[in-house]
Amino acid sequence: MDGEKPLNRKRIAVLASGRGSNFQAVIDAIAAGEIPAICVGLVTDNPRAYAIERAKAAGIPVTVVEYARFPTRAAYEDALLAAMRNCRADLFVLAGYMRILGTGIVHEFAGRMMNIHPALLPAFTGLHAQRQAIEYGVKVAGCTVHLVDEGTDTGPIVIQRCVPVLPDDDESTLADRILVEEHAALPLAVKLFCEGRLEVSGRRVRVR
Repeated sequence: MDGEKPLNRKRIAVLASGRGSNFQAVIDAIAAGEIPAICVGLVTDNPRAYAIERAKAAGIPVTVVEYARFPTRAAYEDALLAAMRNCRADLFVLAGYMRILGTGIVHEFAGRMMNIHPALLPAFTGLHAQRQAIEYGVKVAGCTVHLVDEGTDTGPIVIQRCVPVLPDDDESTLADRILVEEHAALPLAVKLFCEGRLEVSGRRVRVR
């Protein structure tokens, strides 16, 4: 492996539901040698997600766990958990995964899942965070990478990045500005995890 020690590289897997631009940012950072990891899988609930094309281009295995194919939420959660276990990942990265994970998954992978959210948490959790920010009239918005817990966007915060909210912004223009910062924040958070530099104490995450 070009002189690298593969055992020092963490195994990461990504969950995504859509276009996967944050997924691509992580792929690119790994390829550039910025993250000491290998991406061992993409898990998606959307068989039409463009993230699948990104995974195929990078030679990353894809598992589709489509919610509509399961008779109950519990059956879907069981299949998703099985898919995640099969990845044998050290870290799971939620990069635009649009379904709330069940408590069984959250507990099994506690401290080993990160999510990227387009707001400065704890403000504007859930869907349409950029729209919420515009409607509330805030002057600064941004993105947050946080560890996943049982709440919606409530886990301990790893990294936040800020952008100004301009007077003529709408939801789309603000989202585009925040996305630039997401593409920097998520790979950095993954890098810090893979280097063993994150220490979690309650709600506080310290970077060594």
